[in-house]
Amino acid sequence: MSKINKLISANCGVIRPDSVEDYVKAGGYEGLKKAFTMKPEEIIGEVKKAKLLGRGGAAYPAGSKWEQLLEIPEFPKYIVINADEGEPGTFKDKILLSQDPLRVIEGMTIAGYVFNSHDGYIYIRGEYRAIQKVFRSAIDNAVKAGYLGQNILGTGFAFHIHIMTGAGAYVCGENSALLNSIEGKAGRPRIKPPHLAEVGLFLMPTLVNNVESIANIPTIVLEGGEKYLSYGTKDSGGTKLVCLSGNVVNRGVYEIPFGVSLRDIIYDPELGGGIPNGKKLKFFHLGGQSGPIGSQAQLDTLYCYKALRNAGLSVGSGAVVVMDEDVCVIDYLKGVTEFFIHESCGKCTPCREGNKQIYAILCKLSEGQATQDDMAVLRRLIDTMTNASFCGLGQSATVALNTCWKLFKAEFEDHLNQKCPAQVCFTEQGRGE
Repeated sequence: MSKINKLISANCGVIRPDSVEDYVKAGGYEGLKKAFTMKPEEIIGEVKKAKLLGRGGAAYPAGSKWEQLLEIPEFPKYIVINADEGEPGTFKDKILLSQDPLRVIEGMTIAGYVFNSHDGYIYIRGEYRAIQKVFRSAIDNAVKAGYLGQNILGTGFAFHIHIMTGAGAYVCGENSALLNSIEGKAGRPRIKPPHLAEVGLFLMPTLVNNVESIANIPTIVLEGGEKYLSYGTKDSGGTKLVCLSGNVVNRGVYEIPFGVSLRDIIYDPELGGGIPNGKKLKFFHLGGQSGPIGSQAQLDTLYCYKALRNAGLSVGSGAVVVMDEDVCVIDYLKGVTEFFIHESCGKCTPCREGNKQIYAILCKLSEGQATQDDMAVLRRLIDTMTNASFCGLGQSATVALNTCWKLFKAEFEDHLNQKCPAQVCFTEQGRGE
């Protein structure tokens, strides 16, 4: 039985991305047509039945988020799609944006109808310049075909989509920082509360959803929430786009139903296909750079929000970075920490300075100069950053380090004794000689 279920990615690589004609022939816009026959409360009811959890990483119930916004009486309301996909190992939204943008546009239009919103914004990361052109073309073609713009499908409803972009700052993937960036302000997180549903874009009520989340909406409306839920587990409805990268045979994006195991994702010939060159798995990094790291012992954990959470892991953005036995944990964590040093916005001290101090200690470990006192400082840095950083970026920057600390404590001790099990550190190559 196939481990792949192309619920939202069936059109990718099959139709012309910006062609409304191709999209309609493939069943596109049937969800929007059905939505126009339903009341907003009925649509939200289906989203709640589907148990769609936010696919950007936070896993917040989408139906509850929609319900909260519907109850707010102020207008205008805005629809904002977070397409600022910017961390290593995560490239799922890129597939939808570049190969099936009309699915995203249809989902945004349904959301606009639900909230009687007439303007939607999609914030596409600056590095996706070619994709922005494809998305612009898809918008223009949807307007010409009567699926977007004024008087959509003769209903009298009007909805316009605006493309916004940033300069490549990872922190703008945080929803409130993203809204600030759209408004022309520095892309830094806001203090919450108030929540974005109440005080969002231009200080008005706003729905902020991830690309993959909104791409599921046409399917949920068309097939119904219960049917959508049945594709996954009882707590994690539907499917998930996972991004396989690193030391795995078949790298790429795969749409899987929730409930397959991590072992299937990494080793099934239809998915990851195992580790190249007969090497052994050492660890896997889930959900992006800010996600936890797992070990061989956790391979039989089911890939769904509840099972992963119970195992100390998480779905996050859907990234699955696989590392083989030749990878040094300390060396890997140096790369992760370098990323956060580069991407910290610098607003709060724990994140801005903490990442630098962690990197310095990791370097001392890889050079054989660290002491037990450094390990105590490392522990305090993890606690301080987790509890005192201003936003999720700083709070989660040490998740990979913290999980490695628990899983590979012996490897940290080995480095204190100038031993590197993977033979990456303390070698001429490791010292750059």
